[in-house]
Amino acid sequence: MFGTLLLFGLGMQEILIIAFIVLLLFGGKKIPELMRGMGKGVKSFKEGMNEVTDISKGEEKSEESKRWEGEK
Repeated sequence: MFGTLLLFGLGMQEILIIAFIVLLLFGGKKIPELMRGMGKGVKSFKEGMNEVTDISKGEEKSEESKRWEGEK
């Protein structure tokens, strides 16, 4: 159990092999660009998810206000 990545059960050897293959495929100069692009993608995904939750919360509030107005 020592030295394993909890999420996938990967050991240190497997992680090193994967890192070596990524280095061979993309090269040392492309990896920072690749990671930067992934970071931007994750950021835009989170912003989109926050926007969806904000919209759904706004719809819930408008439905509640309609109920309150109907009771008056």
